[in-house]
Amino acid sequence: MIELLLSPAAVVVETFADLAGERVFPGEEALVARAVESRRREVVTARRCAREALAKLGYAPAPIPRGPRGAPQWPSGVAGSITHCTGFRAAAVARTTDVASLGIDAEPHGPLPPEVPEAVTTGREPARLDDLWRHDPSVHWDRVLFSAKESVYKAWFPLTGRWLGFEDAELDFQPGAATFTAAILIDATRTDGGPPLTTLTGRYQVTQGLVTTAVTVLS
Repeated sequence: MIELLLSPAAVVVETFADLAGERVFPGEEALVARAVESRRREVVTARRCAREALAKLGYAPAPIPRGPRGAPQWPSGVAGSITHCTGFRAAAVARTTDVASLGIDAEPHGPLPPEVPEAVTTGREPARLDDLWRHDPSVHWDRVLFSAKESVYKAWFPLTGRWLGFEDAELDFQPGAATFTAAILIDATRTDGGPPLTTLTGRYQVTQGLVTTAVTVLS
């Protein structure tokens, strides 16, 4: 699924089920030390997907710890992203010679809780969501926007090292192409000296009861 949304340089491993009784990978115990069982299964399976994806790039199995703001810490020379939600786990990785950063997200395809849309939209987004609902009322566009902003943040943070709030990116969707554009409303300077991330683009899909989104920043 998610591989359709990313650069061909990315390797994606995803699954709709956990392995019964799967143990935490050595070195990742702290990730789930206080997690309820459902959360533990999500983390364990998603990290396994990440190791399987890394193996396809030639990397040996190793722990994938959390770094600042909870971002996965990838081996040197790798860009990657992990997502998990009820009934789905996935990881995507790529060599940084091909992809500077990437972000993926998956959400159940359903409406956001009533109090959430106001907190995650900014600028012209509420009006744009109204237009999208008129265009296709079968899609929960508020959930698509939420997921897209999650993917934007995951691609943004490794290249800037800075927080990006929901109010700091204004999204516009192109439903005919199943793409979106994020205008960044704060300082977009990168720590690696690359061009500022003033605009990020991504793709989305709604299928099998899920919303999936992805953002790729090419090297």
